[in-house]
Amino acid sequence: MSNTKEIKLFTSESVTEGHPDKIADQISDGVLDAIVKQDPRGRVACETLLTNGICFVAGEITTSCYVDIPKIARGIIKDIGYTDAEQGFQWETSGVMVAIKEQSSDIAKGVDRFTEDKSGKITHEDLANLGAGDQGLMFGFACTETPELMPLPIVLAHRLCQRLAEVRKKEIIKGLRPDGKAQVTVEYRGNQPYRIHTVLLAVQHDPTVEHAWLYEQVITHVIKPVLFNRKLRVRGGLDWQKETKKRWKHLKIYVNGTGKFVIGGPQGDTGLTGRKIIVDTYGGMSRHGGGAFSGKDPTKVDRSGSYAARWVAKNVVASGLAARAEIQVAYAIGIPEPLSVRVDTFGTGRVLDSIIADAIPKVFDLRPGMIIKELNLRRPLYRQVAAYGHFGRPELKLPWEDTKKAKELKAAVKALQ
Repeated sequence: MSNTKEIKLFTSESVTEGHPDKIADQISDGVLDAIVKQDPRGRVACETLLTNGICFVAGEITTSCYVDIPKIARGIIKDIGYTDAEQGFQWETSGVMVAIKEQSSDIAKGVDRFTEDKSGKITHEDLANLGAGDQGLMFGFACTETPELMPLPIVLAHRLCQRLAEVRKKEIIKGLRPDGKAQVTVEYRGNQPYRIHTVLLAVQHDPTVEHAWLYEQVITHVIKPVLFNRKLRVRGGLDWQKETKKRWKHLKIYVNGTGKFVIGGPQGDTGLTGRKIIVDTYGGMSRHGGGAFSGKDPTKVDRSGSYAARWVAKNVVASGLAARAEIQVAYAIGIPEPLSVRVDTFGTGRVLDSIIADAIPKVFDLRPGMIIKELNLRRPLYRQVAAYGHFGRPELKLPWEDTKKAKELKAAVKALQ
């Protein structure tokens, strides 16, 4: 058998904050943030649809406070950069429609656990016995490819999209519009990133922008600064940046494959909340349970359960128990305890996956109410992750990215051996 390391390609995609689906996610999470800021126990399931000239916000919301949903939507659209009517969608002139009703009492009955005094006033919420807001299965993932313990392809795709937004807003490249996408293919050798194989960018622009000029500008001001940022290093193993520089002539770069990308945003495509779940997570490197995040308060385990699964997976990898870890958690509506917890380390574990799975409940309380308490999820922190990924993001100091339980988990595993 040959000792040559097998070569594999893996591709991940991200989109900019001006992509129609991501505008929808940000509006849904903007509404959520506004509500939990005033009413931490508010129940929110907020969906947004955007198309040419209109934004439609619908869903189920139960809260004691008032928020101006049209004002929130328009403010977010303005922040993203849809300020010119020529783009076919504009924050002031586009219509905003709202259709909101209360959360189903059947769902609330399965979730709520309150203590009341003699007058009927709520005196205590029993977080330990808070039921899951729905049935479902959630996955969390971590690996040693990058310092934030995320897969390299999705990290680079996010960084490229963030940089696209930066050069647009700062006018480093003039004539750009808010919509855009990035796709990165990484060559792996022996399950480690070896070099960047392909970079694909879709960059919305004004009609006067010439393709050849834009191509060179994007390489100079977007691609090279991202790919060769020395702060972004693979943890150990192969030096993918060195190998990419060495093979720069062989790197495939595509910018606006048709040569033109003027019509974009809601003018070009309808946007919907929750339609970028792979962009939101691990770029396809891990399984996905199917549930979206944005617009959902943390009693919805689609959100809190997925955040907790990432929290657990990251601590598994940070503890040195595995180089790659995927955690699956399953819930039933109204039942606090997870139905199952599964661990897969893809052959990289230092101990059996079953031992790690047995140790997890000794360190992490995965009941929804306790996840909410431990990660302090009833506060306005959601719009900031509605674009460029919910995981990694070291600049945001997200609670589910904390690895302080790594030592405790390692000790729990050792005690079971």
